[in-house]
Amino acid sequence: MTDPPAAPPELNDGDERTAGDGSGSGADRPSGPEDRAEEGAVETPAPPARPQLAPGAFFNTAAIFYFLLAVGGVLWLGLARGTIPLELFLIRGRIAGDLAWGLGAGGVLLLLWHGGRRLLPGARDLERQLEDLLRGVTPSEAAAMALLSGFAEELFFRGAVQGSFGWIWATLVFALMHTGPGPSFRLWTLFALLAGLVFAGLTELRGTLLPAILAHALVNGVNLHHLVRRAGSEEGAGGDPS
Repeated sequence: MTDPPAAPPELNDGDERTAGDGSGSGADRPSGPEDRAEEGAVETPAPPARPQLAPGAFFNTAAIFYFLLAVGGVLWLGLARGTIPLELFLIRGRIAGDLAWGLGAGGVLLLLWHGGRRLLPGARDLERQLEDLLRGVTPSEAAAMALLSGFAEELFFRGAVQGSFGWIWATLVFALMHTGPGPSFRLWTLFALLAGLVFAGLTELRGTLLPAILAHALVNGVNLHHLVRRAGSEEGAGGDPS
């Protein structure tokens, strides 16, 4: 008698797939262009989100500061003079001339800053830092801050400080109040020194605060509008413009 034929060896699942398609294991399969593209792809981490204050927080803080500054100026003037005359703010019959002086001086300062922004990298760096601070401020809040700052700062520095200690001390203290960290903020201090000299000269020349208030509010209004508009456009675009 002959022995029965031996049974074929059993194949496991992996062997069956290998035998069925003849392609071998996945490790032996040569990599194609798609595999190499997947291996070379590197995920770029998203840039960290910029911190942003709650809506209205920056404006509320600024409004409180300017209110306190104006109150300080009123108290100082009241104690020093015993009264606050209307002529400190405007002189009847000379309002048109005071308005012209204020608008002219403010326009000159804006032209100087515009030229500095085009020529000095530090001025552009300063504006970028100020844009970050103003992110979330609305155009109407920017306009209100310009009016508040123009009135409160001129009342305190040109009305109270300059009236008591003279234009030199008023200009120096005004410039030192406009400072911050880093070299770009020193440029801000230098511009504030120049602007303070202009505001002090207007007050001495015209004998009233109206021209200085108008020039100050004009400079702050135009610059704040520019910074707030740029900060809003960058936030909407999701990053800094190239």
